[in-house]
Amino acid sequence: MVKEEKTVTQPEVLRSLLESVAAGEVNPVEAFDKLKHLNYEPVGDFARIDHHRRLRTGFPEVIWGPGKTPDQIAQIMHAMRDRGSVVMATRIEPEVYAQLQEKVPDLYYYAMARICAITTAIEPQCPGVISILSAGTADLPVAEEAAVTAELSGFRVHRLWDVGVAGIHRLLNNRHVVESADVLIVVAGMEGALPSVVAGLADCPVIAVPTSIGYGASFGGLAPLLTMLNSCAAGVGVVNIDNGFGAAVLAGQILRAAHKLHLSQSSD
Repeated sequence: MVKEEKTVTQPEVLRSLLESVAAGEVNPVEAFDKLKHLNYEPVGDFARIDHHRRLRTGFPEVIWGPGKTPDQIAQIMHAMRDRGSVVMATRIEPEVYAQLQEKVPDLYYYAMARICAITTAIEPQCPGVISILSAGTADLPVAEEAAVTAELSGFRVHRLWDVGVAGIHRLLNNRHVVESADVLIVVAGMEGALPSVVAGLADCPVIAVPTSIGYGASFGGLAPLLTMLNSCAAGVGVVNIDNGFGAAVLAGQILRAAHKLHLSQSSD
């Protein structure tokens, strides 16, 4: 028989740490660093929520929808809602959301992005602009996944859709979007050429996202992935096929790192 795990944090470790701070044996900065690695919460026998992920990485744990039942997702959401500012689940299909609504009444659904979240709006908390470009309308689900993830994580987002290379004038007529960005996420299927073009115009990091949109020879996104990996333009980083979420997290980490560097230089 498996013993049920009931401990949310290791009480004895936490108590010892607080006593060490009170005694002056550990300074608050060291204690904060140790707290980053203490806390997780079991949910049933199917999940362990990493509540301190935001402290360690800057982003909270996010629920991956596929493979989980609506009841499991709802239980995880209820456990997370009082412990952080953002509770969100990705790749949630409409029929799953309909079932979740009955269990989590205040849930909001971003249909294009296939994201549901309890928090619907967060004021930008970090300087900088993430501009997200899509090559075609068919790429919007992945592009919106990136945009909504970034917005729910407290970043300012600028969207520019349907500016693929087949009509390059559409991109050039909106060059100001590229020039004003601090990080660019470029989403493209088919041959995946758009990130290379954008990187040739931009002075900031470009995160390329290949999508599984295309004819048979695109091999479900493999062709644009290889194009992006072989980009002749410098400064292009590539995430996995259809991974708008991962692109948004990476863009956020770049902005956070830049902000921390700015703060450290200002304090010198």
